[in-house]
Amino acid sequence: MALKGVSIKLRKGEFSALIGPNGAGKTTLYNVISGKFPPTSGEVVFDGRLVHGLPPHQLLRLGISRSFQLTNVFAGLTVRENFLAALVACHDRGKDLWNPLKRCKDLYEEAEHILEQLGLTHVTELPVKALSYGDKRLVEVGLALASRPKLVMLDEPTAGMNPEETDRMIHLLKKLSREMDTTFFLTEHDMKVVFSVADRIFVLHQGELLAEGSPAEIRENRKVKEAYLGERSVAGA
Repeated sequence: MALKGVSIKLRKGEFSALIGPNGAGKTTLYNVISGKFPPTSGEVVFDGRLVHGLPPHQLLRLGISRSFQLTNVFAGLTVRENFLAALVACHDRGKDLWNPLKRCKDLYEEAEHILEQLGLTHVTELPVKALSYGDKRLVEVGLALASRPKLVMLDEPTAGMNPEETDRMIHLLKKLSREMDTTFFLTEHDMKVVFSVADRIFVLHQGELLAEGSPAEIRENRKVKEAYLGERSVAGA
C-alpha cells in the first residue's frame, strides 16, 4: 500500500503504537522508517538528522533498532551466547570473538543484565531451539535492546502467542518502558496489547493517517471504530 502524505512524530521516551487494517500501509511505513525500503518522497528525520535511505546497519549505529526475526537467531547457540554475539556485533567488538567470551567481562555482564530484564535467567544455558515459542519471542525483543538503542521498533512481538504468553509480553513491555530511557514504536494486531502498553496510537487507513491520540481518544474515535476496530473491539480493548 502506497502512503499518502503520512506525517508522524515520535516523542522521546514515549511508547507509541501503529495500527490499521490489513493493507492500510503499516508495513510500508514501518519498513521506510527502519531503512528496509527508501521512501519515494518525503523524509525520515532522527535526532535532527536526515536518515531516509540509510540501510538498517547504519541506522543501528545511530540508535534505531528493529526487533530481530527468529530466523536471525542462532538456534544452536545458547541464549547467553546469542546475546554475547549480538553485543559483540553492536558494539563493534569483532576482535573479541577471538578471545574467550568470559574474558570480555563488560559484554558478559551486559548480557546478564539483559537476561535479567527479560526474565530469562533460568534458560541462559539452553540452546534457543529448545525454548518455548514465548521465550523465543522474548529473545527476539532482547536482541533488539542489545545495541542500547534510542528507538526500538517492535514488529508484532506477540504474533502466534497463546494468552498466557501474551500477558507475559505485555508485562515485559510495560516494565521496559518504565525502566529504560528509550522510545518504543510498536506494530501489533492484538488490540489488547496495544491498549495495554501504548501511550499514543497512530491509526492508518488506506495509506493515510486516520487518527492519532491516547488509547482513550482512539477508543472513542468514531472514524477509527468505523474503519478498523469496530464497536465491539473498541469496547473490549
